Amino acid sequence: MSARPRGLVVAIDGPSGAGKSTVGRALAKRLGYVFLDTGAMYRALALRALRTGTALDDAAGLAALAHDVRIGIEDEGRRILLDGEDVSADLRTREVSAAASRVSVHPPVRREMVRRQQDMGALGGVVLDGRDIGTAVFPDADVKFYVDADPARRALRRHAELVAAGAPADLAAIEREIRERDHADSTRADSPLTRAAGAIAIDTTAHTPEEVVERMLAVVRSAESRR
Repeated sequence: MSARPRGLVVAIDGPSGAGKSTVGRALAKRLGYVFLDTGAMYRALALRALRTGTALDDAAGLAALAHDVRIGIEDEGRRILLDGEDVSADLRTREVSAAASRVSVHPPVRREMVRRQQDMGALGGVVLDGRDIGTAVFPDADVKFYVDADPARRALRRHAELVAAGAPADLAAIEREIRERDHADSTRADSPLTRAAGAIAIDTTAHTPEEVVERMLAVVRSAESRR
């Protein structure tokens, strides 16, 4: 185990809509750790690209945006600040989610974001969720989880989130987009979505967030005791 002064680094990877943020946030709260939703960082960058008219296939332009943009994460990951503006609600739209998928494929963008995420978690005491935490951001993470769920179940969850937020929501379209995102994430050349070596797989399809968090908590507490 690494000697990080503030505690362990816990990596949670998995596809879109599997419940990573929900369980990651709850786990961090139980542990007294900081929670970092790295997917929100890519969505924030995608929103900045959309607002500035930066082409989503312009790797150099997007990398420059990634270098200059200020992204803040507050309130256990519930508030995302983009250059000081609270854009939390804007990041959950289908347009921004689709743009984030395209923005995240570019290696220069990923390198800049990975650097930021490593800086944020270097001292430990952090739970990070994303798609390449245990493989690229913190391959030496103290505990790694890979969270997955059936695509149809993930679509239902995302549909419920959008309805609750008063946003337009078409279940069939959401499931199609989730499957397309899975394919894009798992086949990209740079840091594809994959289960990291040593990661504990958890299928959330038939389990409540509370059940998943309890299982994760037991694993992390065991790791802490061996530190």
